[in-house]
Amino acid sequence: MTARRVLVATGLKDVLPDVPGLAEHWGHSVVHCPYCHGWEVRDQPIGVLATGPASIGHALLFRQLTEDLTFFPQGIHLREATRARFAARNIRVVDTPVQEVVDNEDGTLVGVRLTDGQVVARRVLAVATRMKARTEGLDGLQLPVEDLPDNMGRRFASGMAGTTKVPGVWVAGNATDLAAQVGASATAGAHVNSLLATADTDAALAAAQGETPAL
Repeated sequence: MTARRVLVATGLKDVLPDVPGLAEHWGHSVVHCPYCHGWEVRDQPIGVLATGPASIGHALLFRQLTEDLTFFPQGIHLREATRARFAARNIRVVDTPVQEVVDNEDGTLVGVRLTDGQVVARRVLAVATRMKARTEGLDGLQLPVEDLPDNMGRRFASGMAGTTKVPGVWVAGNATDLAAQVGASATAGAHVNSLLATADTDAALAAAQGETPAL
């Protein structure tokens, strides 16, 4: 197969913490976005499983959706000022690390077991995942990749409208902007289409003038 241009739109994958039982509930009782999933899990006992400093803000957002919120720091340091803010919002902090997810007999999530054996009842777990662009099978393109601050993820580096340092190759959507939605992806597609339209016109003009067209 040959093409004049390549648009990489492979998306991303969410990397979850290595907690047994967590992945099995991903997209159902384990969620990541208060705006995408918050309405569906509102008013339930929610636990925020910290993955980094950004999880602090995550907790405050999910607190808007429930009166029963527990924060599991998972080893991240909480300043006293942060603990005071959590206390003011009635957010419980459980410093003992989470060991595994606990299920009911029917397979539904009912809580988490801590390393000391205690079980904390929860119906929903919110996790700020680490997002990674899907790069499998694209090594031959030698596209530059970069890590985001605070261990938030890894993406293809790109310029305006998804352009890359590799001639003829664009990247779009979550492969380059981990928070992008459909509109951002369309911009890259429109840019590629515009350049192809110009190239077609240039080629037609060259042919009309008896020159060898460039694609």
